[in-house]
Amino acid sequence: MALPKLITALLFVLAFSKIEISTCYVVKGKAACHDCSHNDVFSGIKVLVKCDRVKKLATAITEDDGSFEVELPSDRTPKSSPPLNCHAKLLGGPTQLYASKKNTVSKIITTHEPNTYTISTPLSFSKSCPSTIEDAKCKPIKNKFGSSKTIDLPLPPEWGIAPSSYYINPFFPIIGIP
Repeated sequence: MALPKLITALLFVLAFSKIEISTCYVVKGKAACHDCSHNDVFSGIKVLVKCDRVKKLATAITEDDGSFEVELPSDRTPKSSPPLNCHAKLLGGPTQLYASKKNTVSKIITTHEPNTYTISTPLSFSKSCPSTIEDAKCKPIKNKFGSSKTIDLPLPPEWGIAPSSYYINPFFPIIGIP
């Protein structure tokens, strides 16, 4: 008695379900480090994948060896063809990374495997500031502005007033403007 009801319910669910065959295009790549030892772990580095004429972005996080795998962003149209002009970009990691602009972006190309893509050049970075003259632009920037610290006068907490830094700011108005 329960078997015909189960079969009817199953047919009802299958009749109203929307079945779509989707092809998933996967990008596989690896981030490389110039000045790292073989024992260093590269997990947590973010990689962005962007394709032309597609509004969505795809992000991946690298594994311990620096490899990453992510689906190519698509516009979710039926029978969508693979996006043509795609690039992968190194975004950053849990620690400060140093890289030149040419090493942080790579074009995505096809591989011999179906529905699989890879990066044309490795996404490379350094853990410390490079010593070459052309890449040595990572010196600390000197602060051109003064301190943003406000004046805080000690007010008794019994008064129930907000800190004086909310009222008194070291602001000097421009003279001559009414």
